[in-house]
Amino acid sequence: MIHTIRELIENKSVLILGYGREGRSSWQRIKEAGSYSRIAIADMNHVQLEEGHPAELICGPDYQKCLDDFDVVFKSPGIVLERDIHDYRCEIVSQTELFFRRFGRQCIGITGTKGKSTTTTMIYHILKETGHDCVLVGNIGIPMFDMLDQINEQTLIVCELSCHQLEYVTCAPHVGLLLNIHEEHLDHYGTMEKYVAAKENIYRPQKSGDILICNVDNLPEEGSYKGRLIKVCDRDEEGRGTTAADVTVSGSVIKTKKHTYQIPTAQIRLIGHHNYVDIAFVYAVCAMYDISDEDFSKALMTYHPLPHRLQYIGEACGIRFYDDSISTICDTTIQALKSLPDTDAVLIGGMDRGIDYSELIQFLSVCDVPHIILMEATGRRIFEEIGKYYPAFNGTERIKLVYHLDGAVALAKKICRQGHCCVMSPAAASYGIFKNFEARGEAFAELVREGV
Repeated sequence: MIHTIRELIENKSVLILGYGREGRSSWQRIKEAGSYSRIAIADMNHVQLEEGHPAELICGPDYQKCLDDFDVVFKSPGIVLERDIHDYRCEIVSQTELFFRRFGRQCIGITGTKGKSTTTTMIYHILKETGHDCVLVGNIGIPMFDMLDQINEQTLIVCELSCHQLEYVTCAPHVGLLLNIHEEHLDHYGTMEKYVAAKENIYRPQKSGDILICNVDNLPEEGSYKGRLIKVCDRDEEGRGTTAADVTVSGSVIKTKKHTYQIPTAQIRLIGHHNYVDIAFVYAVCAMYDISDEDFSKALMTYHPLPHRLQYIGEACGIRFYDDSISTICDTTIQALKSLPDTDAVLIGGMDRGIDYSELIQFLSVCDVPHIILMEATGRRIFEEIGKYYPAFNGTERIKLVYHLDGAVALAKKICRQGHCCVMSPAAASYGIFKNFEARGEAFAELVREGV
């Protein structure tokens, strides 16, 4: 891989665009490759480099003005280019693009609006537990270049892929998983069509020998996909989940064309139908590597879910509290409430990204959760929309409006019945209020424990 980087940058001027976790990773490998004629780092924020490793620094609000002054630009994910990528004279690449060029045949790539991290870590865990040589990289928090020294020709590479990582790629993983697509990141993309197009890059560059495992709701256009397509259906509708799908989830049972697998629900740490759907995708992947049902179950039972995903925090005031801070869209909050039927209060709200909350409002109207505590910008928006557009909303007295998370937790402790649960499932982003969803979840846990 270092040879690939060296060939790309030899005798050329190189810019690292964005100096976050991936940008720093790129800088380490570019230094190792050497042979560039000029090196610079551009970032909105001030950059502090180690002594002995000089690079030109371009920082501040105009940091993107310099791109065409360079031959090759290593773009970090999440940075919004100021112009269309084709309008630049420079060659813009990413770790994901270069990684797939070199290791695409060894890669299992996972994307989707929700469930990426759970599915990715579950695949990695089960492959590892069943004796496979594998590494975990990508949006999970491990830059791809960081793991180069641990990869040989037999290594399976399990990659979590965000829309930002996929946005401009021209290569693809050998096995791609498209879990789902829901409305999100409209603040970045502007339109749902652009967001969907980024997600679909998980399979658009795939070739005839490649494999796509895809939710039936997000299939490629008929006749447009040349690889092997495995369709996953998570509901039993007439004509679906039988002949239309290759893998069907019915309750806690996974059905394929040849097998029926019972998820050992009482012996695993995952709750909720949405997690059973993720397990179905994992099961389809593991079947490719001849993992038996017995070995699959053994490994699944030792899998520990990631934090902030319907995570049980503990009990306070006789109430069980759950942290679902990962929830940034309507569907995840709906799934959380379906997974916890004894919920007495749900905490909803965060940064407003402009998504449509009608689906969530309609669900809240018919669900039997006694207390709906709304907070922050989206909470206020939902409160106002219910008042204006939903006169038939069932039980408006259930709705409580507070400013912030601290007030929401304090109110929940007062009004929830003992023996029931309270879940924070915001259906909104955390940015502008907290550093990230992890910080929001940690703040929630601290508030729950206060006074206990």
